[in-house]
Amino acid sequence: MSVRSYKRHTPEGPWDAIVIGSGIGGLTAASLLSRRAKQRVLVLERHYTTGGYTHVFKRPGYEWDVGIHYVGDADGGVGAIIDEVTGGLAKWAPLPDCYDRIVFSDQSYDMVRGHEAFIDTLAKQFPGGRESIEGYIDIVRKTAKLAPAHFAARQFQGTVTGPIGSAVSAQFFQYSDRTVEEALRPVVRDPRLFDVLTGQWGDYGLSPRHASFAIHAMTGNHFLGGGFYPVGGPGVLADGAAEVISDAGGELFTNADVEGVLLEGGHAVGVTMADGKTFRAPVVISDAGVPITLNRLLPREVAEKTGLLSGVKRIGPSSAHLCLHLGFKKSDEELGLTGTNLWVYADGDREEAVRRFTADPEADLPLTFISFPSAKDPSWSERYPNKSTVEVITLVPMKWFEQWAGTRWMKRGSDYDDFKERMTQRLLEKLFEQCPQLRGEVDHCELSTPLTTAHFAAHPDGEMYGLTHTPARFRLPLRARTTVPGLYLTGADIATAGVAGAVIGGVLTVGTLIHDRWPSLLRTRFGGRRGFSVAPGRGQPSAPPPRASAR
Repeated sequence: MSVRSYKRHTPEGPWDAIVIGSGIGGLTAASLLSRRAKQRVLVLERHYTTGGYTHVFKRPGYEWDVGIHYVGDADGGVGAIIDEVTGGLAKWAPLPDCYDRIVFSDQSYDMVRGHEAFIDTLAKQFPGGRESIEGYIDIVRKTAKLAPAHFAARQFQGTVTGPIGSAVSAQFFQYSDRTVEEALRPVVRDPRLFDVLTGQWGDYGLSPRHASFAIHAMTGNHFLGGGFYPVGGPGVLADGAAEVISDAGGELFTNADVEGVLLEGGHAVGVTMADGKTFRAPVVISDAGVPITLNRLLPREVAEKTGLLSGVKRIGPSSAHLCLHLGFKKSDEELGLTGTNLWVYADGDREEAVRRFTADPEADLPLTFISFPSAKDPSWSERYPNKSTVEVITLVPMKWFEQWAGTRWMKRGSDYDDFKERMTQRLLEKLFEQCPQLRGEVDHCELSTPLTTAHFAAHPDGEMYGLTHTPARFRLPLRARTTVPGLYLTGADIATAGVAGAVIGGVLTVGTLIHDRWPSLLRTRFGGRRGFSVAPGRGQPSAPPPRASAR
C-alpha cells in the first residue's frame, strides 16, 4: 500500500529524510531523493489525502480538482520533471489551442498556443497593436529566462549578495522590483490591450498595480506553449509520486499531524507529532509553507534566528478565493463545453473594481474564472459517462470570514450558510451569462470558501499561492537551506506560485541536499523550446545524508 493512515499504522524507521506535507513541492523533493539518491523518505500529511492543491475530492458520480485547473510547459522542462517525479504515470492532454479567453461585456479575446500565433491572433483584434504585443512577448520571455538562474544562484550562494548570485540576481531584480503596471504601461499603451495581456493575473492572485512583473512574466511565459491537463485528473500526480517513494522503501502517511520540528543541540533531528510520538531523521524538509514552518513548527527563539520572521510577516499571504463546484447529468458534448478557460471581467477600471469588491462583498465581482475540468480530461467520459463538471472561482479577502473563525467545518451557522448561498447565486449568474445552456441543468452545487482552504490545507489565511507576489517578496532570501542545521524548506515559497513553482522548489531542495546531482537535475530546460534554462554557478558542496538501513 503506497499511502496509509497514521490513525491505523505507525511509521517504522530508520529514515534518511522526513518531509512535512505532501503538496507537489514536498512530493517532488521526496520522489527525487528516492530516485536520485536512493533515500528512504517518510512523508507526513495532516489531511486525509495526499497531494495538497493537486488532490481531487469526490461526491457521488463526480470529482473535482482543487488547484490544478491547467498547467503550462507540460511538453517541456516542467513536464519532464513531473514525469520523473511520478514514474511516468502523469500524462498530459492539451487544452484547445485557445487555452484562455479574456471576456468583457462587449468583446472577448483569445490567448492561443504558440507565441507567433498568440501575436497574430491578438493583432487581428488590435490592428495597431502588433508592435506592443511583440514588445510584451519580448519582455516576458527575457524576464522568464532570468528567473531559474536567480533561484538556483540563491541556493548556491546562501545569500543573494554572493559574487555569482549578486550578478545573476541583479538582472532579475531589474524586472522583479517593478510592478506589472510599471513594467508594461510603457510597452502597452492601449488600455484594453493592457487588460487583455494581463488578463491571467488571477493565476497568481494579485492585480497588476501590486504584483511583481516577475511573477506575471513567469506565468505568461509558462503558458505560451499552451495549456495542459493531467489525464485521469490531478490525483495521478500524487499517486505516481507515492509509488516512486514506496518503491525506494519510503512511506506516506495521511492524518499525520506534525506538531513541530524535533531539535537537539540546535539541530533538526526529526519531528514531534500531535499525539506526542517522535520520528527521527538526519534531514527534515518542510513543505508546510514558510509562515507555518516559522510560526508553528519551530520555537519562537529559533524562528527569530532565521532572520525571516519580520520579512515574511511584512510580505503577507496571497489571496483567498471562493470556488463553486458544479456537476451536470449530461456529457460535455451534450452541453457544448470545451476546455477553454474563461476569464470574465467587470466593466470599467480593473483596480477600482477590485477595491470596491474588497470593501463591499455586495459589489460586482471584478473577476470570475470559469474552468471546465471534465472537458479537459480525455479519460473523463470513461470514468464518469454522461456527466460533466464546471468550476467557477473568484478572489476574496479572508477578512470577510473572520466572524466565523473558530467554527467547525459544516457547522458554521446559518449566517455563514446564507452568505454562501448569496455568493453561490452570484457565481452561477456569471456562469449562465457565458454558458446560458447550463441554466436549469445543475445537478450538484457546492461552494468552498477560504475557511474550507484553511481547514483542509492548513493555510491560516486561506491563501492560494503561499506568500503574496509583490516586488518585495522576491527580495526575501528564501531558499532551501535554513539556519537550523538539518532543516530544509521546499515548495512554492522558495521559488514561485503554482504547480510549476512548487515543482521547481522541490528540485531546488534536492539539488541543495545532493549538490553533485545539480547538473542532471537542472540540465532540463525549464520552458522547453522557449529556452527557459537554468545555469547554476558553483557553490559549497553539501554532503548527502547517511543512507538508512533497510527494514
